[in-house]
Parts: sequence; structure tokens; C-alpha cells
Amino acid sequence: MTALSPVLKQATPVQVDHGAGCYLYDTDGRRYLDFTAGIGVTSTGHCHPAVVAAAQAQVARLIHGQYTTVMHRPLLELTERLGAVLPEGLDALFFANSGSEAIEAALRLVRQATGRPNVIVFHGGFHGRTVAAATMTTSGTRFSAGFSPLMSGVHVAPFPTAFRYGWTEEQATDFALRELDYVFATLTSPAETAAFVVEPVLGEGGYIPGNTRFFQGLRERADRHGILLVVDEIQTGFGRTGKFFGHQHFGVRPDVITIAKGLASGFPLSGIAASRELMARAWPGSQGGTYGGNAVACAAAVATLEVIEAEGLVGNAAARGTQLLSGARELATKAVGDVRGLGLLVGSEFTTATGEPDTETATAAQRLAVAKGLLLLTCGAHMNVVRMIPPLIVTDAQIEDALAIWSDVLAEL
Repeated sequence: MTALSPVLKQATPVQVDHGAGCYLYDTDGRRYLDFTAGIGVTSTGHCHPAVVAAAQAQVARLIHGQYTTVMHRPLLELTERLGAVLPEGLDALFFANSGSEAIEAALRLVRQATGRPNVIVFHGGFHGRTVAAATMTTSGTRFSAGFSPLMSGVHVAPFPTAFRYGWTEEQATDFALRELDYVFATLTSPAETAAFVVEPVLGEGGYIPGNTRFFQGLRERADRHGILLVVDEIQTGFGRTGKFFGHQHFGVRPDVITIAKGLASGFPLSGIAASRELMARAWPGSQGGTYGGNAVACAAAVATLEVIEAEGLVGNAAARGTQLLSGARELATKAVGDVRGLGLLVGSEFTTATGEPDTETATAAQRLAVAKGLLLLTCGAHMNVVRMIPPLIVTDAQIEDALAIWSDVLAEL
């Protein structure tokens, strides 16, 4: 008999039959409050009626219209609708399927547009699993180990991870910017650096938000040296942080953003956005792909954007995120060294009495939560951060239900 690869490890033992809103139901009919959202993907919840209707209607009209061969209406409509929410000046789009593909497309663009070979990424960032994206990923060696040599031209600078350093945010930011300048002096000349690639909130790296001074420091250096600022909004985009895009918390203008996850409520769709002038500097034939901009995925994305606007989900993410972060902080026990987040990205970091990462307790907490009906995931370099990522439609009552379960979990550890 055939089987799935033995190295695929499931975070929960749940075998899902169906989903609705913030809930998943297993094959025995048990209901789970889903605070994983498919790792931040099901932004409008499971099987939102508007998204389902849009996808069903599109399946009956056109499933695949390869978009460098023919053009189709869902892609044109999505492109137009994204224009209303994209950062000012980012008025050209290229669509692909996965986050990794979007990162690779952004990398290709910035190298071709600048003629420079190197990029700087930030310690703890996650950008994907394909060779270039994995080379740019420093949230854990599990994403890049075992298939060296990796891609050349990637240099790593610190992210202001205050808790790990044991510093204030100001101290961590001073250090990160000072070390970035040292990277310029020792590893990659600004004249050979095409781009900074950075997440507004480290995702797999432990749900660590950036801050205004750090991001404005990146923008200032980018402008001074002719470097492009690429903001990876794959997990933080489309309302997840309580603003439409995560970088908007920090008052900076990106040159390129990468998008995926919450864009299409579970259908595979990703992309990059840049100015027309910058996008035109890509080499002819360098952008394309068989499945990118799939008609059904685009129809689902249009419906997703309509739901986000009609139901006020960005504002809901901000309000419910404040509720969730505050509640998680109030419940934190001695086993939890730090609780942090931005919008509906909340992480609780488990540490030992001496402040070391406590993977065992974090794993136990995640598994106990699942047993009690709350689906959670772990992240961080040591997998000692338990993360909460509910859909943007989550209600006040559902946040309280999750916090009640989390309280029971912490009490039993």
C-alpha cells in the first residue's frame, strides 16, 4: 500500500471531516476551535459562504486558464481590487502559487532590477522551503539542513529580538541597526546589495514583532544606498496584524511586498507587488508559471477581499488581537517567559526557571490544548513558542473560549 512520506509529521492527531467558521469537525463529529487557521491561511474562516459560492461558480465556468497564454476575468478583477488596498505606488502584480514562489520571484526581480548579487535577510526570518527561499530562512535549521550547498549571496543581520537578548526593545533596535551597518562594512558592500528582505513580524521565528524605528532605519539605509526594501507579508498581510499589511504599523514604504496565505482563504495563490517602473526592470521571460493566477483561486481571492471589507475584518483583527494578547499575558505562568504579538498573531514562549528554551513544556501545552478542543501550533528556533492564529472572523466569545481552555492547560502543566 502507498502512504504519505514518513517524514511528514502531524502537529495534531485530528482527522478533519469538515470546517465551518472558526471550527473544524473530525470524523467522529467532535468540534475543535481552530486557532491555527491553516497557518494563517483561512482568513475568512473555514468555508465562508461567499468564498464557497465564488469558487463553485468559477469551477463551472473555467478552472484553468494559463495566464501567459490566455487572460481571464477573475485575474483581471483581482488585480483591480488589490489596487484599492496595496501600498501606494505598488501598482504592478505578478501571481504565483506559494509563498516560496513569491519570495523567489521577488529575489529574481531585485537582482535583475539592480544588477547587484546580494541580499540581506534578518535573523529568525522564514521565507520558504525552496532552495533560494530556504537559504534566506534563518528561523530554524530544519528548513535548510541536508541539501547543501545553498545559494550564495545571502547575508544575515540581527532582528530586534529583545526577549532573546535580554534587552529592552530600544537596546535591541540599537544593536540590530548597528550590526546591519557592520554587515555593510564586513560582508556585503552596499553597492553589491540588491535588497533587504524582512518580515514585519517574525513568523516561524517565534511571533516577534518589529518596531517603527527598526523599519524606518531599514528604509533610510535603503534610500541612502539604492537598496530595495522587500517586505514579506505572506503571513502578516490581509488584516492579520490589525492593519491591512503588517508594515503599515511602522510607517514605512516598501519597494516590493510578497503576498500569499490569507489572500484566498485556502486556495493556493501568491504574488509580488511592486511599482510598474520597478517591475518593468525584470528581464523579459523571467516571470511566469503554469498554475499562477489560477482562475478558481483568483475568484476565491476576490470574494475574500469583499468579505474582509464588508465584515470589517481588519478592525476585528485589531480588537480581537488586543483581547487575545491581553488575555494570554494575564494567564501566563512561571513557565511562560514572554507573551507577545501583533493583531491575531500571538505567541507564548516557554522557558525554564533559568531562562532557557523549554521545548518539552511548550509541546506538552500544545498537545494538551488539542486534547481539550483548541488547535494550536508551535514555532521558534527551539519550537518552544505556542502560537495562536485564529481566523479574522473570530468573535469575542470565541477568544474567551480559547483563553479558558488555555487557562486550564497552563494550570495542568
